Amino acid sequence: MTPQEVLAELTALQAGDVPTHGGSTMAYVYDSGRAGVEDLAAAAQAAFQWTNALDPTAFPSVARIEDDLVGAAADLLGGGPATVGTVTSGGTESCLLAVLAARERWRARGGYRRGGSGRPRLVLPVTAHAAFRKAAHLFDLEVADVAVDPDTCRALPAAVAGALDDRAALVVVSAPSYPHGVLDPVGEVAALAAAAGVPCHVDACIGGWVLPFLDDVPEPFDLSVPGVTSLSVDLHKYGYAPKGVSVLLTAEPELRQGHWFSTAGWPGYPVVNPTLAGTRPAGPMAAAWAVHRWLGRDGYAELARATRAATVALAGGAAAIPGLRVVGTPVATLVALAQDGPDGVDVLNLADEATARGWLLQPQPPFAQPGGADLPATLHLTVTGATAGRVDALLADLADAARAAAELPRPVADPDLVAAAATIDPAALTVAEVDALLELAGVGGGRLPERMAPVHALVAALPRPVAERLLAGVLDLVYRPRRAAFSG
Repeated sequence: MTPQEVLAELTALQAGDVPTHGGSTMAYVYDSGRAGVEDLAAAAQAAFQWTNALDPTAFPSVARIEDDLVGAAADLLGGGPATVGTVTSGGTESCLLAVLAARERWRARGGYRRGGSGRPRLVLPVTAHAAFRKAAHLFDLEVADVAVDPDTCRALPAAVAGALDDRAALVVVSAPSYPHGVLDPVGEVAALAAAAGVPCHVDACIGGWVLPFLDDVPEPFDLSVPGVTSLSVDLHKYGYAPKGVSVLLTAEPELRQGHWFSTAGWPGYPVVNPTLAGTRPAGPMAAAWAVHRWLGRDGYAELARATRAATVALAGGAAAIPGLRVVGTPVATLVALAQDGPDGVDVLNLADEATARGWLLQPQPPFAQPGGADLPATLHLTVTGATAGRVDALLADLADAARAAAELPRPVADPDLVAAAATIDPAALTVAEVDALLELAGVGGGRLPERMAPVHALVAALPRPVAERLLAGVLDLVYRPRRAAFSG
């Protein structure tokens, strides 16, 4: 094939993807809407696409770029003279490393000998990002789930306090939480954690590059808050850099050492890795650096304020649509919509109707809290710079979609299927058995149905371990390799 033919084939492959620009995809992607940002980022990324950030002594430009990005984040987010940081591949890796560092500190300080027994614990409000559950799985921590207030969806300090025993290795709060866009009581929780001798991490992956530029943030949330020991912020979100770039800040150098890996225990070159990866792409870092240099604080402030104003307008307009309500008090650029009253609009159906009108809005099934009131199904909307100019069009389509959704029957999971699932041991299921169950559920072959509301209703009704096994099975079907894909 010629280069032109190869690129044409790649372009054709994208025909079924959701749009990455224009503001209609309100999850996964972040579009500034600013002309020139993409071209600058692409040029900077191309300049560093062959550079290996594994060894900054061989590529000192990488060290300069990383130090500049960490310094900018520390200046913006309350870092003190001792603050250090690490550039990672994204928010998940930043969260993983924060948990790993906390686990290592717990062990180093004799966690097993302080009266606790068993594994260290990760204290998580249920609204904390799923990345922390992944960290607990990978690094062998036990998750201590903490209920949130069912009305505000904010973490409950008293519930956190009840989990701060000798096994607690880290407490997490969100600024804001991804599911509902609300700010946890960072100061109260961090003070409780500090009194118990437990580190406190602020997940500001989605809000850290927005909140510092706003005038209506109700309370401090960053490293300036006493008791906060680490903070994560993504530059490929509201830093408007390409995927994937995030920064993990730690209040002191010793904590950062807990997630570094160093070995001279083999016959090859000495290896030191500050992240989970060895070889690290420098291109996204360079792109983030370039976009930051161009926009500067003033450019980011302008984008943040415009996006926040659009979010406020969106929340107000959505709340006025019959059958819908806004969950909690959004503090940044995220809005969660729920059914208003027993006869309100089912938001799982609403998500399908919005898709039919050209908007990707993210459905979130209802969630049963441990020892607390359940959280309702919600519809998640992430507002970006590109969406800011389209709020009126979005509200018009949302109102039309709500009217259509109100006429639909509510999605209900097949009771026989749910009853059968209750008897299943998900750990014993083979891949073939999962494939067969997915066929029964209507998502066989990795083919998602046109309307997803029944699927989301089924996920919510199934026992959680079974649902998680089947969800993994869906992705397993999607990633079945095409044989001889590069032949002929």
